[in-house]
Amino acid sequence: MTSQPITPVLAQHVTLRAHHGAPGSVELDAVFEYDSRDPFAVWITFGSGASTIRWAMGRSLLAQGLTDPAGDGDLRLRPGLDEDGSGVVVFEFHSPDGRFVAQASTRELYRFLTRTLAMVPFGSESSHFDVDAIITDLMRLSESE
Repeated sequence: MTSQPITPVLAQHVTLRAHHGAPGSVELDAVFEYDSRDPFAVWITFGSGASTIRWAMGRSLLAQGLTDPAGDGDLRLRPGLDEDGSGVVVFEFHSPDGRFVAQASTRELYRFLTRTLAMVPFGSESSHFDVDAIITDLMRLSESE
């Protein structure tokens, strides 16, 4: 039996429900990603192809948003209940083009966060943060442009 290297990237599909003022909601599939080489950040990807949007947030912001209002500026989170009484986290994304509000299951987000903590516990992020590798990646990207 051969062992496979452990990937430092964790990805989980999460359904976001957006309410547009009209009855009902629109479901949007999002991918939440965590890379142990960038241990402070969680990335959310919406859409695909040319219409892909990636949004970064602090992992600690996600953790706080599960139980308390968190964030200011371009992303704000707060706990809430959906129409069935299930726990949700409300996401408010703000950009120069407008505001987008959606909610995700607290249970799904808690599962994702717990999996990130198994990879990199809170307080140990700096030991996983490789500044030299990040600079190398940035230099490679700037050379390809």
